[in-house]
Amino acid sequence: MATTGPTAFREVIGFFEKLGVYDVILPFILVFTIIFAIFERTKVFGTEKVNDVEFPKKNLNAMVAFVIAFLVVASAQIVGIINSALPMIVILLFLGVFFLLLVGIFYSEKEEVLLSSPWKMMFMVIMFIGIVCIFLYAIPTQSGEPFLTWMMEFLIDNYSTTAVSSIVM
Repeated sequence: MATTGPTAFREVIGFFEKLGVYDVILPFILVFTIIFAIFERTKVFGTEKVNDVEFPKKNLNAMVAFVIAFLVVASAQIVGIINSALPMIVILLFLGVFFLLLVGIFYSEKEEVLLSSPWKMMFMVIMFIGIVCIFLYAIPTQSGEPFLTWMMEFLIDNYSTTAVSSIVM
């Protein structure tokens, strides 16, 4: 039996979109969580002792992360970049997980899959380059063209100039 109209789940997603969940709430939660985690890990704002145990200053970390997340959400351009980059980053993450699954096929249950340090570093560099390229592609120029496309065309058009050679070196 085929339905002629949108499903209930599609209507809920449309309602969430009209409500601003994708443009405001989810980017806010994402930025707040990442910034708060960075502050907790690095202890940028110091620590406080409780029963001779040092803890990061959660109140200060939360307040600054909250303000930064609001500032990010206030800029429609930044939210647009985040919304266009995240799906591609998730695809990159899936590719990494699928690769590890394929590698794991060749090991028995008794063997542990360990990537040696050079391999691990190579995959980290590849993922970092992928993320940088994704964000460069998500940033639009004034003409609406992705910044990565503009940069590649500039390098192709001017590959023999001294300026491009200096940048590459």
